[in-house]
Amino acid sequence: MARTLVLLATALQLSTAAAAEPDYGAARQKMVDTIEGLATRIAAAPDTGSLAPSVLAALRQVPRHEFVPTEVRAAAYDNRPLPIGYGQTISQPYIVALMTDLVRPDKDDVVLEVGTGSGYQAAILSPLVSRVYSIEIVEALAKRATERLAALGYGNVTVRHGDGYHGWPEHSPFDAIIVTAAASHIPPPLVRQLKPEGRMVIPVGPPFMAQNLMLVEKDAREQVHTRTLLPVHFVPLTGSNR
Repeated sequence: MARTLVLLATALQLSTAAAAEPDYGAARQKMVDTIEGLATRIAAAPDTGSLAPSVLAALRQVPRHEFVPTEVRAAAYDNRPLPIGYGQTISQPYIVALMTDLVRPDKDDVVLEVGTGSGYQAAILSPLVSRVYSIEIVEALAKRATERLAALGYGNVTVRHGDGYHGWPEHSPFDAIIVTAAASHIPPPLVRQLKPEGRMVIPVGPPFMAQNLMLVEKDAREQVHTRTLLPVHFVPLTGSNR
């Protein structure tokens, strides 16, 4: 009888815990629905009226709640940036989706990310490309992101602590580059490390003021073309952002 009561109590505890666990899958789908709606209404460029199905699939799969601090986890699937410590944020999901879509990720691509943060953008890229190299200037965030990405199985992402302004020459040239912090200008080292026919997306503007999301394209002849897409608000790129 006592054993039966223990089993019943254990089952009740497990049931209560399951009931208390948020439905992250439903929240994630709601987030994706919101992003799809925004992409339709906000045409950042002539080719951004909708997002690639592969990008939306990645958003449905990646557990954003695992990339934010516990104290803000309840808001993990809200379409807004969230603090991750050290004065840094995890970007608004719509912006993550848009930036990912703009670089047109392909399964054979090697991508550079400048500004790892919590690792969420790298996790979104992971199933879409061959390899992601990500640089984070805050050492503690780089360490945490490395551990988190490994624990969640994103084995094709390599993170290092360093100054992303200078890129990662050893692994260049890159098919695409995503910069997740606002620079005062487009860093020349990143342009040099972009492959012919490669794309870079980067917010450009002064710290904590009006900034613009810009698309940088290098054509087959290595001529560089830039487009201003939409106003954004990012934390500043630190380090050698001269």
